[in-house]
Amino acid sequence: MIRKVKGTRDILPPETRLWNEVERTALRVFEGFGYSEIRLPLLEPTELFVRTVGEGTDIVSKEMYTFADRKGRSLTLRPEGTASVARAFIENGLGQRPQPLRLSYFGPMFRYERMQRGRYRQFSQIGIEVLGAATPAADVEVIVALHTFLAELGFDNLIIVLNNLGDPEDRERFIAGLKTELTPHREELCGDCQRRWDENPLRILDCKVPRCRELVAETTPVADVVSEDARHHVAAVEDALDAVSIPVRRAPRLVRGLDYYLRTVFEVISPELGEDTVICGGGRYDRLISDLGGAAVPGVGFAIGEDRLIEVLPQSFKDRAFDERVVTVLPLGDGSVAPATALARDLVRAGATVHTEVTGRSLKAGLKWSGKMNSSVAVILGEQELAEGAALIRDLRRGEQEKAALDRVVGRVVELLRVEE
Repeated sequence: MIRKVKGTRDILPPETRLWNEVERTALRVFEGFGYSEIRLPLLEPTELFVRTVGEGTDIVSKEMYTFADRKGRSLTLRPEGTASVARAFIENGLGQRPQPLRLSYFGPMFRYERMQRGRYRQFSQIGIEVLGAATPAADVEVIVALHTFLAELGFDNLIIVLNNLGDPEDRERFIAGLKTELTPHREELCGDCQRRWDENPLRILDCKVPRCRELVAETTPVADVVSEDARHHVAAVEDALDAVSIPVRRAPRLVRGLDYYLRTVFEVISPELGEDTVICGGGRYDRLISDLGGAAVPGVGFAIGEDRLIEVLPQSFKDRAFDERVVTVLPLGDGSVAPATALARDLVRAGATVHTEVTGRSLKAGLKWSGKMNSSVAVILGEQELAEGAALIRDLRRGEQEKAALDRVVGRVVELLRVEE
């Protein structure tokens, strides 16, 4: 038997209904804030992620699925979405459109990383980006849109943490100070952090090894050495979020795993999964597009790990997602197949979820099958009823049955489904 690739999974019905409902909610909320969906390729030139995410990051150095195509070009299955959005912005001349440009995206990403709860090597992300706005107001909008989406899913216990990374010029000063403070303890750092020391020292702050975390906790926070402009920017973001009653807390060592972030960075964590498990992360990246050869276009956005989000969804949202009103249509005899198909089509047009019996079951077996399908109403089309221009409508929840003319069946079924609400 051929099995799926390790780190991937089959998402089966009825769980797929939950995924669809989450994505429909995201589209509704983000469209409400003015975001339009962009659809991006799974494959990108490897150079895109090396230049944007950062050669010294774990994503690029350890986790990317990279291969040569038949012409020897290095391609990578995308590990994140923002770099692809930036590439598409430049390549398609999106800077000519009215600014700021608000974009959303959905889809699979790929990273070769250690398997654990809520983390897969093929995973899905939901993200939004605002391109062309350098003000704190754009950061605030992104976090408010995120908070609104999570509230629509029923969350009230997620934690938003935020930090100030300053500008790239601040980062050089911070890294020099960080190395000075850690030099007496350099040999105590883990092997990965020894490598990061020269390649990307900022990643030391992101290490999950307990001793590394202890050492980092004693160092000067990056927010203490940033410029006044960066300080005022992030303070304005925090003040505005407080004014709209969205609580955030400072995380002085939060850096995120991507090199392009500056000033505002934030994450959302779930107490249920543990504070090391990030459901959502984002921040500002004002120099990403210019680093790729485009104009100096500021940006800010976030991406949600949909797999992790699904795992911690509130029960109230799950109940809502699975609370469908199912109708079964039971044709009895060859002459009832066409009328049953037409009736099913009309019920679907009226908004019902319809399962039509197509295997030739008897009435008794069909009603038993209807119960297994969690049907609320069964419509029975027997030869005698059809000869009279009618059908039997059975309310399976109440055990009641009535006869209705064919042209009234749809309306009557819809009435019964509304009573169930």
